[in-house]
Amino acid sequence: MSVRTSMSRLLPLVFSCVLLVFPFAAYAQLPAQVTGTVYQDSNGNARRDGSERGIAGIKVSNGRDIVRTDAQGRYALPSIEGSTLFVIKPPDYATATGDNGLPHFWYHLYRQDPPRLRYDGISARAIPATGFDFALQRAPRAQRDLELLVFGDPQPKSLADVGYYERDIVAPLLGQHSARLGVSLGDIVNDDLTLYPAMNRVTAQLGVPWLHVPGNHDLDFDAGRDEDSLLSFRNVYGPDTYAWEEAQASFIVLDDVVYRPGQKPSYIGGLRDDQIAFIEAYLATLPKDRRVVISVHIPLFEPLPGVETFRRGDRERLFALLKDHRRVLLLSAHTHNQRHYRHDAQTGWHGAQPLHEYNVGASCGAFWSGVKDAQGIPDTMMSDGTPNGYAWLTLKHDGDYALRYQVARAPAEQTIALHAPKVLRRGAYPAWGVYANVYMGEAGSRVEYRVDGGEWKPMRRVAQPDPRLLAENLADDNAARLRGYDRSPEADPSTHLWRGALPTDLALGEHRIEVRAFDPWQGEQRAQTRYRLDQAQE
Repeated sequence: MSVRTSMSRLLPLVFSCVLLVFPFAAYAQLPAQVTGTVYQDSNGNARRDGSERGIAGIKVSNGRDIVRTDAQGRYALPSIEGSTLFVIKPPDYATATGDNGLPHFWYHLYRQDPPRLRYDGISARAIPATGFDFALQRAPRAQRDLELLVFGDPQPKSLADVGYYERDIVAPLLGQHSARLGVSLGDIVNDDLTLYPAMNRVTAQLGVPWLHVPGNHDLDFDAGRDEDSLLSFRNVYGPDTYAWEEAQASFIVLDDVVYRPGQKPSYIGGLRDDQIAFIEAYLATLPKDRRVVISVHIPLFEPLPGVETFRRGDRERLFALLKDHRRVLLLSAHTHNQRHYRHDAQTGWHGAQPLHEYNVGASCGAFWSGVKDAQGIPDTMMSDGTPNGYAWLTLKHDGDYALRYQVARAPAEQTIALHAPKVLRRGAYPAWGVYANVYMGEAGSRVEYRVDGGEWKPMRRVAQPDPRLLAENLADDNAARLRGYDRSPEADPSTHLWRGALPTDLALGEHRIEVRAFDPWQGEQRAQTRYRLDQAQE
């Protein structure tokens, strides 16, 4: 028998043995379709038992196409190599929970190994013999409002920062919150993707399903193209673009970071064609008056006018799909500032009303920088004078919503920060003022002040840095030693700062300053401080 004949008889046996060890090698590529069943997981073991029936009418997607399950809960979708298959959780159900405490509602479709990356990325895997099944548990539809926690940029660079995140943001909420859902708007970590397990352990303590948006600091920077730049993120968190439904709203989570290796800057805000196709298909399943909440990392507006940080063509395509939907809210992060933006025709929005984008302040503030307090946690005020914290989003059954910003470890009523001189000369020209940083303020906000219970007067909105942060900058400059691990950021002009001139013709002594701001969701908000008038000697 020749060597060639012997090998020809031996190879099938060898190949069969390989298949037993590596079942994913049975196909060099994916089959034309992927199939499976969405079933009611009655006993909550995340495994389909014989008595558990399929659920009809559930939406399932491959990241581009969407189908609904048939009467037996079965579905079939075109298979796309390198995509992620996921179920769109309906309002009356809950998903399974993964070992990391986060919702598990997805499977990766990789038959061939993607590029090997520093942070591991994704490996090829087998297709289950029964297809990709999704477990859902029946959940009673809550008639009350939906409370949602919104974290912008937790962004730890080390385990020490993860500790700050736990003590500053998460621990004060434990056992004290009414949230039933949460979302982190990108930059889950600061480039070190090995911190994901530690962050998940902390966030999972909150005990609610948590959605994750990828940010520019969640990228695999050793990837050679945008399509592979979120492999390590996706390996932990699943699809980078997907939908999630509650009774009060439909949520669309979008990766809007386009990686551009070898270019400067190395990324820009934008969307891929497959994302546009998914959004179009998903919106077609919704009534036009359904509340839609879109979560991204990079803002859709331009923080610096004239500097394209989000591709305008992609924004216009997205806005064209959303135009006829009457109740849309955009949530973004990335800037480490806080701002409300109302999109109109200048940014390509042609809906009946301006489109509200809330750019949420960072949970890490200014990257966990600044002088530490008595608890050993950095001050980390952002460059616009906003303290670090998180937002509450309340979604109501009538489609309306309310927003509130919560300063980390502070009372809920701490919504305004004041700065005023401690002492002025009585009779001096009134050239000095009180500054009010209204964290949730915007251009049309009504902000007023009064002194010693007198008449309320309007304050003037000013595009200046917050004097409180300027004082920190000067203290850092004048310090002979480092005051913290990283110093506070340089103060930038704030979009929510107001000024009122202080009178100097009052009696000698101390005087009370009151400021009030009228918040569209929280009503009248107040803060107060004092200054003194002294007699000066020439």
